[in-house]
Amino acid sequence: MTIRVLVADDQELVRTGLSMILGAQPDIEVVGQAADGDEAVALARSLRPDVCLFDIRMPNLDGIEATRLLAGPGVDDPMAVVIITTFDLDEYVFAALRAGAKGFLLKDAGSELLAQAIRAAASGDALIAPNVTVRLLEAFAGSAPAAPSPQPVEPLTEREEQVLAKVSGGLSNGEIARELFITLSTVKTHVASLMTKLGARNRVEIAIWAHQTGRMRARTTGEDSQNR
Repeated sequence: MTIRVLVADDQELVRTGLSMILGAQPDIEVVGQAADGDEAVALARSLRPDVCLFDIRMPNLDGIEATRLLAGPGVDDPMAVVIITTFDLDEYVFAALRAGAKGFLLKDAGSELLAQAIRAAASGDALIAPNVTVRLLEAFAGSAPAAPSPQPVEPLTEREEQVLAKVSGGLSNGEIARELFITLSTVKTHVASLMTKLGARNRVEIAIWAHQTGRMRARTTGEDSQNR
């Protein structure tokens, strides 16, 4: 099955380069290019690509606002959006995820990681550049929430706790399936259940919740004690 992608970046050279990289993949087709946010939103709504690849800084409408219009809260039929940028700033990462992005990459991530992010977004998963994820989680882990930590709407099962730990460790669905000896579809079911129970909109928000609430630290400490 071919993944249809829309590429939006205000620099023609970058748009062309990204399109060439993705077009070289046997399962990816670039169906449109946009030079600004307004054009990106219009093309996305008319072409209905499987994945939108947006730069952050674009004229008229930036990539984060374009993402919010296509995938944000209240959107009836949200699209899969991956943000790609040269700006390695935590506020951009969190704003993109809050807007509904399913991926966040730096432009120096390389063709392999770029293709992985597109495929992950197309399948409903999320992929964040590993160095960005680690730093982002460390930042949230070090900041104690002002209000009491939110609790899940329903208690987590033991298997959900295990999946939570793996997601928080940055593992993909495939890696979780292999480590826990369960099927990929079972992992996806547990991740979907975690998002529902925690009120999270993507995998990174699941991991942030685990770190903010101390759940991840507590589980790690418990596992360390068992291993002694």
